Amino acid sequence: MAIISTAAKRRILALIARFAFRLAVVAFAGWFALAAFYQAPSAWKWPTIAASFLVGLMAILIVRRRPLLAGALLLAAMLAVSYWWNSIKPSNDREWAADVAHGVTATITGDQITLHNVRNFQWRTTEDFDPIWQTGQYDLASLQSVDLLNSVWSNPAIAHTLISFGFADGRHVVFSAEIRKEQGEAFSEIGGFFKEFELVLIAAEESDIVRLRTNTRRESVSLYPLRLSPQIARALFLSYLEKANALAAQPEFYQTITANCTTIVFKLARLIDPGIPLDWRIIISGYLPDYLYDHGLIRTDLPLDQVRKQAEISSRAQAAPTPNDYSRAIRTP
Repeated sequence: MAIISTAAKRRILALIARFAFRLAVVAFAGWFALAAFYQAPSAWKWPTIAASFLVGLMAILIVRRRPLLAGALLLAAMLAVSYWWNSIKPSNDREWAADVAHGVTATITGDQITLHNVRNFQWRTTEDFDPIWQTGQYDLASLQSVDLLNSVWSNPAIAHTLISFGFADGRHVVFSAEIRKEQGEAFSEIGGFFKEFELVLIAAEESDIVRLRTNTRRESVSLYPLRLSPQIARALFLSYLEKANALAAQPEFYQTITANCTTIVFKLARLIDPGIPLDWRIIISGYLPDYLYDHGLIRTDLPLDQVRKQAEISSRAQAAPTPNDYSRAIRTP
């Protein structure tokens, strides 16, 4: 059996160390290039990206002969980038796109809830609409139902999640955690990792925010009544109001994985029941109904495929002649 000498072991360890260092440089330079692409001012974007790759190349070239210098160079670059990255703060004061111009806030007096900036747009197309923001009064004692809506637009594994609260007078108010686009911006999954968007909580009428998806965008939308006790339903509603007021006081960034439409629902639910288990289907939100089915939060008296089929509402919504009584139309088989 061959015995590896001490000198050979050192050479192997040195090779491994240099490989790990170069891998770290490449990963750091790639991350910084994306961060600069989404955050650096336009005039500095490409020069900054080029400079990052130049620093990385220098570190890789000198690591063989002067590893301490290469390490110091990389550490200095990482500290400078960390300082810059931490200096980027979320804001509630930008030139927002019309549909996210206002986040909802709430005034709570016992069971009497006043929601400020409830969206009730009249959509003709995604670009042609009447922007209407209104104030709504709700009696928490008359809360009767909670529905989860999943909206799929391309990849069936990815869905937008909304929660609708129904009251005894027939009204529904929907809460949706969304990216807060500035005027002229478009959604980007990658940008959501790099502080591209703030997070906003929108409250809206179903004839606005759900109909936009079923009738205007022609997305595949499903509605699942949640099996919650009155106490849990009430607590979930109040948790949305607390989150809305918190975002108005202290803005946050949207994050594609950790702070999106579905993870916000999960975090709010965990405030009520910390024992709710984490699951990959919370991240891959197109499979969220499977998660709800497994935990008995939606009906389980039928096979899941049938539950999914009965939950589809887009065809019902598109058959409704007008937005009037939209909530009844999407709930009528």
